[in-house]
Amino acid sequence: MPHRAPTHRTSTVRREIAALAARMMAEDGVQDYGFAKRKAARQMGATDADSLPTNAEIEAELRAWQSIYQDEEHAERLVEMRRAAIEVMQLLEEFRPYLTGGVLDGTAGRYSEVDIEIYAESAKDVEIFFLNRDIRYEHREPRRATPDTAEAVLVFDWNDVPIRLSVYEHHAERYSRRGGERARLAGVEALLFPQTQASP
Repeated sequence: MPHRAPTHRTSTVRREIAALAARMMAEDGVQDYGFAKRKAARQMGATDADSLPTNAEIEAELRAWQSIYQDEEHAERLVEMRRAAIEVMQLLEEFRPYLTGGVLDGTAGRYSEVDIEIYAESAKDVEIFFLNRDIRYEHREPRRATPDTAEAVLVFDWNDVPIRLSVYEHHAERYSRRGGERARLAGVEALLFPQTQASP
């Protein structure tokens, strides 16, 4: 069956859904693009699958929204969250941490969590590590059950910044997952201290 070219009305609805989804992510702390777009579509009464925007379209709207309404606040919060990410990644270096999500790509809002992936022999090793250092945490259910689902998700605060730690089996590190880019500690430090990284 040939793919239908989107009509002008469909394109307009897509943009409106993308804008509403972006506002939800910026103002309400929604972090899942799929959830945001489906909720926005329901609120607008859109039922046509062609009306749903792509994640890239929502991200573009989110960046535009933040630049207009949260510019200075957003920049300060992003620096604070990246500093927290660096400290947590340094602490968890033996588990080969990666930063992912909005704190890495710059779209994190005021209610976002710092998303960090780590790789361990078992989630129990990470919990013992935390207990030995008296770090309080809570378990959270993984967002969805897929072959890429984390073995465990631990949530805790680091200097009042919420951290979401996804624990994967150590052999899973070499497999790239859907959901975008990730960065090791040096890459995150380069975002925060670009001049330092550029000097010899």
